[in-house]
Amino acid sequence: MKLRDRVALITGGAQGIGRAIALRFAEEGAQLAIADLQEEKVAAVAKEIQARGHRAFALKMDVTKEADVQKGVARTVAEFGRLNILVNNAGMEIVSKLEEMNEEQWDRIYAVNVKGVFLGCKYAIPELRKAGGGAIINLASGAALIGVSHLSAYCGTKGAVKMITAALAQELKPDKIRVNCLCPAVIDTEMGRRAIDMWVQSGVPVEGLLARQGGRYGKPEEVAAEALFLASDDASFLTGHALPVDGGAFSE
Repeated sequence: MKLRDRVALITGGAQGIGRAIALRFAEEGAQLAIADLQEEKVAAVAKEIQARGHRAFALKMDVTKEADVQKGVARTVAEFGRLNILVNNAGMEIVSKLEEMNEEQWDRIYAVNVKGVFLGCKYAIPELRKAGGGAIINLASGAALIGVSHLSAYCGTKGAVKMITAALAQELKPDKIRVNCLCPAVIDTEMGRRAIDMWVQSGVPVEGLLARQGGRYGKPEEVAAEALFLASDDASFLTGHALPVDGGAFSE
């Protein structure tokens, strides 16, 4: 088991990529705190993992609220005695022309996608340091690597996540804390399909989008496999990187 006896906190774990990461980490021996705003859904994921004989509990957490994140990290450590892995997965998208967005929408997406990463790292880092090191995995996006029409705000937030990852990796080298991010293409999740629907409704041509990534949606489990790699000792010499999970969509 690649994560035997390690403790991981995963945000946005109620569904989609977050749920897939939680299930995969549990299979590999991790003890899990699974956080999300959707209290009933995240509780169901924790129960699913417990039913398979693994240790996990659910946290209701708003990643934009400092007190929520601080309490979530503290409870994880109280429950399991330490923290070894943080997965900043919580995120949202807005498909819109920039000129048609309002200030509230702009502030909200930056709060969830960027501030949420900041707060998760801020409170996890001291605990990772106490544990002798560990891994932070941030969920960026293929939209951190290329510009995408009607996704200016989303691209901006994910570009910020990519650069926070790169800078923090340099900062935390002395503490043996590795920091990497994943950059998925369009994944078969509620969020991914909703984005496609919104593109279509906005009149954005999407015919070639899936063709670029091998003619299909990516699977949450495929992203989870790369998250496992980054969390495990297999990636012991890897930090500061943005790893595409894209079926070749962003290769030159």
